[in-house]
Amino acid sequence: MTAVETSTKVVLGGARGGPDVATLRQDRWWLQPVVTVSVLTAFIIYSTWAAFQNKNYYVGASAHRDLISPFYSPCLAQSCVPGSNAAFVLHWWTLSPALIILIFPLGFRLTCYYYRRSYYRAFWWSPPSCAVADAHSSYSGETRFPLIMQNAHRYFFYFGLLFNTMLTYDAIRAFHQPGAGWGMTVGTVVLLVNAGLLWAYSLSCHACRHLCGGGVRSFAAHPIRYRLWKILTPLNARHMNLAWASLIFVALTDVYVRLIASGAMTDFKIF
Repeated sequence: MTAVETSTKVVLGGARGGPDVATLRQDRWWLQPVVTVSVLTAFIIYSTWAAFQNKNYYVGASAHRDLISPFYSPCLAQSCVPGSNAAFVLHWWTLSPALIILIFPLGFRLTCYYYRRSYYRAFWWSPPSCAVADAHSSYSGETRFPLIMQNAHRYFFYFGLLFNTMLTYDAIRAFHQPGAGWGMTVGTVVLLVNAGLLWAYSLSCHACRHLCGGGVRSFAAHPIRYRLWKILTPLNARHMNLAWASLIFVALTDVYVRLIASGAMTDFKIF
């Protein structure tokens, strides 16, 4: 017998080549976008509120402490609480000093490759998850305003390193207890962990890995860059985890300093 060849014409419809239904997935694919929206929205609301408070961001000599919120460091406004001032101040700035600071770390996170994927999916549903139809009928990439500004990520990365250095300095300063010498408190540990997580998040960034190993034709000719690239590659694989951990902890650090500064809590001494 001779086999009879048959063919079936397949027609794909739906948005951007997808099926006629939004998705064929039966699992809770929507759960991750919902969690992402919830966490990012909560952080935006809290950080905005904290930035406009302009108080309870520094614990100073009166409490034998030297603790400053990462949202307000370095404190550049003339109105900064005594002891929290940076080496120089902006005499013309009359608003909350946090409004100067948050532009750069938030710009770094907003343009971050991982966060882009997260909020593109969660807020814009572009697409919300794998094998789920895109909510938009067209896609132009990051070639037009405002998304073309995402290319500024590498520059925000450099500013991020500068702020990480400042926050590390704040953590070291926290070992000093004015009027009581040197020691460690819970606040010291909080500032140290916060600085460590921010460094880990920055160094695991794709821009950092590219800075060390990108554009190299031969690693043999660049042994130092190769070693740095080898060190950062495993860290880069954990970039997502570090992004969320550092985001949540930086907010908790502000909460801790705020509670101590307002007198709602005591910063217990470890030694």
